Amino acid sequence: MPRVLVVDDETSVRESLRMLLKGDCDVVTADGAEAGLRTLAEMPVDLVLLDLVMPGKSGLDFLAELHERGDGPPVIVLTATKTVDTAVEAMKLGAADYVTKPFEVEALRHKIRQALELRALAHEVRRLTDELEERDRLGALVGRSEPMRAVFHTLERVARSPATVLIQGESGTGKELAARAIHDLGSRAGGPFVAVNCAAIPENLMESELFGHERGAFTGAQDQRIGRFESAAGGTLFLDEIGELGPTHQAKLLRAIQERSIERLGGSKTIPVDVRIVAATNRDLRHAVAEGSFREDLFHRINVVPLRMPPLRERQGDVPLLAAGFLQAARGEFGAGPTRFERGAMAALERYPWPGNVRELENAVQHAVALCDGDAVTRADLPEAIVAAGRTEALREDVREGRLGFENAVARFEGELIREALARLDGNQTKAAEALGITRRVLKIKMDRYGIEPE
Repeated sequence: MPRVLVVDDETSVRESLRMLLKGDCDVVTADGAEAGLRTLAEMPVDLVLLDLVMPGKSGLDFLAELHERGDGPPVIVLTATKTVDTAVEAMKLGAADYVTKPFEVEALRHKIRQALELRALAHEVRRLTDELEERDRLGALVGRSEPMRAVFHTLERVARSPATVLIQGESGTGKELAARAIHDLGSRAGGPFVAVNCAAIPENLMESELFGHERGAFTGAQDQRIGRFESAAGGTLFLDEIGELGPTHQAKLLRAIQERSIERLGGSKTIPVDVRIVAATNRDLRHAVAEGSFREDLFHRINVVPLRMPPLRERQGDVPLLAAGFLQAARGEFGAGPTRFERGAMAALERYPWPGNVRELENAVQHAVALCDGDAVTRADLPEAIVAAGRTEALREDVREGRLGFENAVARFEGELIREALARLDGNQTKAAEALGITRRVLKIKMDRYGIEPE
């Protein structure tokens, strides 16, 4: 049953409305604006019936304060015929409707029913919008393309099991975000998530890092140290870039996974460990197994559930969604900045092949926000490589669509290459010529032909 708050200083009006709405609504009353605002702070209300002329704070004061709070219930104002102008002012402050006193019962019932239906509809729209947005993300992963929906589906299923997962994908595709999603969605979410970048730890420190060491295990080991396996007890151990492990550590890792126990370096005590293993690599481990650089038995042990993270070029439809999210994040980090992308800038982002994947897109948006001095990111704010790639793709499209002849396309392409080389090398013509594989004399001739002024 919807709850209606009646705010009126006249007892007779409050009681009349209580009797009128009895059975249809849960009616609560307040004898003034201040009492009404206190009631709103104490309980959820679906609709307010508000008198405008009251001693102390007026109905307009009530509306102004409610507007400042934001996301309040709809308000129908009650006003005498002679104060209709005030009712119009109330509508400007956010009132949903008004009725004049003395009010017609059926007209009032209709307005109340209409306001409640609109509020219910707004709640449903918000719920559906939130649900739709939720489908575009899983944890910190964002995407609505078919490849990402497939990833979300796999992540949700595998998170419910204790199986070891091997996440494969190029650098910058979000492998660690996927590992965190598996952890957060699974039964171990309350435990620790411990990440180890196997490519960043020196070979001579890897065993101590993974399994810990006892005091005196080696020179400089003055205290006992707990390794990553023990730190992740009850949770998830994420082994990033597992393909970079050397043969010795591959063997010791295999034993730890098989036996669910470890021995600290310099110790003889077997320590049971309860961890879920999620591994990731940007290498083709099957090829590494074939060439003998990665143990086949370890590969099969970690590849129980394989998960491939698609590169951004295979999910170009997600670029606007990702770029918008990165733009908001950059605005929060910088404290201000543009609020949107101009159409040309977004077209350039969508055409670019993104060899650095999502990480490169995030860096490009931060670059643009740092350079932008307006309310919209333009093509000029983007990194030169993205703009140049966009020009090249646009040139190809002009040729395909017959808008540009072959010779003119070649000339324009040459000009773009020269401008890009000069910009990249601070206008140094000798270095630009070397980079382009031509002599400085030929470069000068082409610069004159295409009207490219030396810096």
